[in-house]
Amino acid sequence: MKKIAVIGQGYVGLPLALEFSKHHSVIGFDVNEVRVRELNSGIDRTNEVDSKELFNVIALAKETNFNKGYRVSCEVEEIYEADIYIVTVPTPIDRFNAPDLTFLFQASAMIGKVLTPGNIVIYESTVYPGCTEEDCVPVLEKNSGLKLNIDFFVGYSPERIVPGDKINTLTTIKKVTSGSTPEVAEEIDQLYKNIITAGTFKAASIKVAEASKAIENAQRDVNISFVNELALIFDRIGIDTHDVLDAAATKFNFLKYKPGLVGGHCISVDPYYLAHKAVQLGYHPNVILSGRRVNDSVAEFVASKVVKLMIAKDIHIKSANTLILGVTFKENCPDIRNSKVIDVFWQLKEYGLNVEIFDPCVEAEFVNQEHNVTCLSVLPTDKKYNAIIIAVAHDEFLALDISSLKQEKSVVFDLKGGIDRQYVDARL
Repeated sequence: MKKIAVIGQGYVGLPLALEFSKHHSVIGFDVNEVRVRELNSGIDRTNEVDSKELFNVIALAKETNFNKGYRVSCEVEEIYEADIYIVTVPTPIDRFNAPDLTFLFQASAMIGKVLTPGNIVIYESTVYPGCTEEDCVPVLEKNSGLKLNIDFFVGYSPERIVPGDKINTLTTIKKVTSGSTPEVAEEIDQLYKNIITAGTFKAASIKVAEASKAIENAQRDVNISFVNELALIFDRIGIDTHDVLDAAATKFNFLKYKPGLVGGHCISVDPYYLAHKAVQLGYHPNVILSGRRVNDSVAEFVASKVVKLMIAKDIHIKSANTLILGVTFKENCPDIRNSKVIDVFWQLKEYGLNVEIFDPCVEAEFVNQEHNVTCLSVLPTDKKYNAIIIAVAHDEFLALDISSLKQEKSVVFDLKGGIDRQYVDARL
């Protein structure tokens, strides 16, 4: 039975480690000591797994003398005896929208120092085509003194986790797999088949698998940018975008994407990875980058629209009390990575508004630490606001009595189109 080390215990790594631990002995490794302590106590702040499941696989490790089950650690010594290493660390972009592979290289260097002949390293982190073999493998070889496809092997199987989604989970989404040799590709494919009930798809090569992940989110980003651009146009025309989409959706082949802020760890990041590779090869990707420009401009539009609506109602702008409902990048999820709601916050602050954020799905202190913004722990019951922005469609917000938060003259802007139209002044 293979021993597996999953490097990174976040939204992707933890569910993967727990699923494998039902069949293998799995070490979950994370450099965040606080995260490790919490997981050992049965606490998962990502809400991707519940405490009972976590305790069960930890107990399984003890019951089977670690022939199966899960352990989590921040000590490198714990992963020495692994046969398979799976890398699930973040691959963000920097302030210039260029790929930041710092975590990926750090994980590769660490694995290289413990790599032994016969080991397999599988990357799940989102990268551009060619990154695994051209950038990560040299780091593994340098730190191990071993040679690819002679002493060790690599594979790539892109993560497809949807944070907060309790229906489309790890095991119910088909898994793309690949390997550095045909034999290893088959071994990796069989490994994932043991846990993925939806089945697997063995890609033609590692580069193909890498590219498949990049275009999944680039395609979605471009589609959303189209409806976001429509929203900007229809705002000038003076018609409601959702009304137009409802009408167009009566055609059987119309794809009903909705406008909105595009944030998170995938859709707003992955297109830049694909564009980076294209530019390296001498091609400027017009469609991909134009979609990014449109989606990145939405926060500015939202802020300016709110201010224009306030002016139209003769609401004094300077220090006007403004409430943003929601800070996560999607509904009913605690994930605030690359949330564009933060951009709306700072845009409104530049206009001189007094802005507060409330989100029941994430701890206020964590938001304050990560983004240096004022996030309320509870929604005030005795305070009224000049402007209210429903930024995220959390269930709690859809059931909220918005009128109880309004001044005599207030602006309500619903970015998600989930609130009854009689209570809002504008929708995106």
